[in-house]
Amino acid sequence: MIGALPASTHNHSRGPLVGLDGKADIPQGAFNVRFFVGLHQPCDAKHVDSAFVSVTRLRSRKSHFAVGDWIMDSGAFSTILTHGGYPEEPSVYAAEIKRWSTCGKLLAAVSQDYMCEAHMLAITGKSIAEHQRLTIERYDALCACDTGGVYIMPVLQGYAPQDYVDHIRQYGDRLAHGAWVGVGSVCKRNGNVRAIEDVLLAVQRERPDLRLHGFGIKTTALGSRLVRELLHTADSMAWSFAARKQGRNANDYREALAFKSAIDRNIPDHDLRSLMLAPI
Repeated sequence: MIGALPASTHNHSRGPLVGLDGKADIPQGAFNVRFFVGLHQPCDAKHVDSAFVSVTRLRSRKSHFAVGDWIMDSGAFSTILTHGGYPEEPSVYAAEIKRWSTCGKLLAAVSQDYMCEAHMLAITGKSIAEHQRLTIERYDALCACDTGGVYIMPVLQGYAPQDYVDHIRQYGDRLAHGAWVGVGSVCKRNGNVRAIEDVLLAVQRERPDLRLHGFGIKTTALGSRLVRELLHTADSMAWSFAARKQGRNANDYREALAFKSAIDRNIPDHDLRSLMLAPI
């Protein structure tokens, strides 16, 4: 079913998180977001139990790679940044999904969305509404291709919280109950945690059944108790940025392992930052 969630991502369910007073009702100790480590090199995926690998890192590979559970990213940001859109038909990406689906357990491939930050709108010369329409059109086209049975993750796009609500309604019944859905255009707002919280709450109020994936969520946002509860899954390469900033090897998978361990142990935000300043 289009938009249905692969059973292997989590084994728990979530009910509504917003009470009658409109405030978030978050149980203590409910930080059960599953974290996927963003990796530069696919060959490092064998070191982590949940990997996030871009198709742009796979296109030039000739051999398969060892990996456990993983998500394939569509490389949407870099593609639109470079080309102002998608120069190839969805079938090209679909073929890559099918090709790499035999490596480990490919839980999902992210659809080819159109980001809605101001600088991306400036590149395409289009509006948020047009990017939302194009995102759904690309999703429909990809779902119609042969992807080897791999789940295609739809992406909600917008900028203001209401934009995301509108986009949910535009998807309509494409988003089955409990669908695993990406929330786009939030990674550049990691310094403004309240903005991310507002977007996630708006989505949750509209469709509390959806299981949300946060793209590029960094330590500041992950330190928010509300963000971590509203997300079902998340990915990040914050470990690489921190290592480079501190003069360490930004491609060393051990940096990624240390960061993921901290996330999995629900280390508070200030301790996460201390960890990322320390050598491995």
